[in-house]
Amino acid sequence: MKAIKIVDGVYSLRANHWDRRLFDELIPLPDGTSYNSYLVIGDEKTALIDTVDFSKTKEFLDLLRELKEKMNLSIDYVIANHAEQDHSGSIPDVLEMFPQAKVVTNAKCKEFLMDLLHIPEDKFVVISEGDKLDLGGKTLEFIMTPWVHWPETMTTYLIEDKIAFTCDFFGSHRATSHLFPCDEAKVLEDAKRYYAEIMMPFRVNIRSNLKKLEAKEIRFIAPSHGPVYNRPEVIMEAYKSWVSDEVIPKVIIAYTSMHGSTEEVVRYLVDRFTENNLVVIPFNLTVEDIGKLAMELVDASTLIFASPYVLAGLHPNVVYAIYLINALRPKVKYVGLVSSYGWGGMGVNQFKEMWKLKTEILEPILIKGLPRKEDYEKLENLVDQVLKRNLPLMSALTV
Repeated sequence: MKAIKIVDGVYSLRANHWDRRLFDELIPLPDGTSYNSYLVIGDEKTALIDTVDFSKTKEFLDLLRELKEKMNLSIDYVIANHAEQDHSGSIPDVLEMFPQAKVVTNAKCKEFLMDLLHIPEDKFVVISEGDKLDLGGKTLEFIMTPWVHWPETMTTYLIEDKIAFTCDFFGSHRATSHLFPCDEAKVLEDAKRYYAEIMMPFRVNIRSNLKKLEAKEIRFIAPSHGPVYNRPEVIMEAYKSWVSDEVIPKVIIAYTSMHGSTEEVVRYLVDRFTENNLVVIPFNLTVEDIGKLAMELVDASTLIFASPYVLAGLHPNVVYAIYLINALRPKVKYVGLVSSYGWGGMGVNQFKEMWKLKTEILEPILIKGLPRKEDYEKLENLVDQVLKRNLPLMSALTV
């Protein structure tokens, strides 16, 4: 772990977690992750912006100790943009190393940090929207950006150098040795996945927070996970698209098949959608990374579940997917269900009771065993209904 200069007096302190494969015991991490802290050194005072996860506290403290010896580092303020422990977890240790330091944050974040980390109340300096902290030649301004993705989150803006320290906002789960993106397309893919898994439920709130940041002149965006953006317009434009109400003509089929009947249905639907020039992506819920499903749902117009029955109900994999997608709240417009059963059940009613999003529900299709001629006719009708609803979107793309 090293201190890497962004501009004079501003350093990235990044702890890479190369081999972490699961976040919050839920989110897959195919490329690991990083925990980014930042050091801002003014003429009079020094601020540390966020810290790192508990798992990286030792190497983080080793770096701070090295900087303390080499450059006589003294930390006066620890800025807490967000109370979640992957960013706040090392604050108590930093305060022990630098006992004069105060934790600067908003009232809600202070409350969380006192509960989560038992930081004493007298260690806090509470700030509000628009407040400024003068370090001597470097001025920090605090911008409240709640619900990205917790209610207390905020952004710290360094006025002189035009750097927005956004914590989870604009982040991406990726361990990397590069300070800036070396492959923007890959970084945007990582950021889209991160948005889908963590931010998507709060897209309406994010719109207003984006406007706040657009009002600032920003040279760098420095998030708490992944690389620093030296072309901030790239990630900001991507976010504007993701949080909008616009969708693209894309069908996601989330399915599980036990004995081949449901898989036969999925193959037929994939072929028919493809023949009609509609993008279709099947996800086998038994083996696929659920994070990829979330990412594809960021801008998809249509979602179809395909499930066999298990004990008179939908397969548990499909039930879990429905639950998770309800929580993620994608802007999908149309949803359908195709289910295959052997002797009977209540899967259709189960689906209608579980599905909570405000979408148009296409007529469910129930198939007994392997599909017959009349079942394929029902599937063809489903294809026609999906095409009819996506035709305006497809036409818009060709204009």
